[in-house]
Amino acid sequence: QVQLVESGGGSVQPGGSLRLSCAAAGSIFRSNAMAWYRQAPGKQREQVAGLSTGGSTNYADSVKGRFTISRDNAKNTVYLQMNSLKPEDTAVYYCAAGPPLAYYSREYNAWGQGTQVTVSS
Repeated sequence: QVQLVESGGGSVQPGGSLRLSCAAAGSIFRSNAMAWYRQAPGKQREQVAGLSTGGSTNYADSVKGRFTISRDNAKNTVYLQMNSLKPEDTAVYYCAAGPPLAYYSREYNAWGQGTQVTVSS
């Protein structure tokens, strides 16, 4: 099973940008579907972006056009580039990995510990 470690969270003003990274170890990285989720206080965890083994992507409507998920198989790392950040993007962001079909089923079976993103003026 893959182990995941997120980094890159922090505090930023509205309109700013952050790039989250998720380093994976323990399995063949390129055979995993990957995703980013987030959970704000008092809210359920929601998927922000997904990335298939073939490079297809999907995004929550709330982040389309602002966030970009990508992967570097040589570095076993998946990224989430977040632009034009809004206060409502404030949450703990989690990296997730799963078998290829998880891109469709969202049945991810490995999770990182989370990284805090705070958007505030």
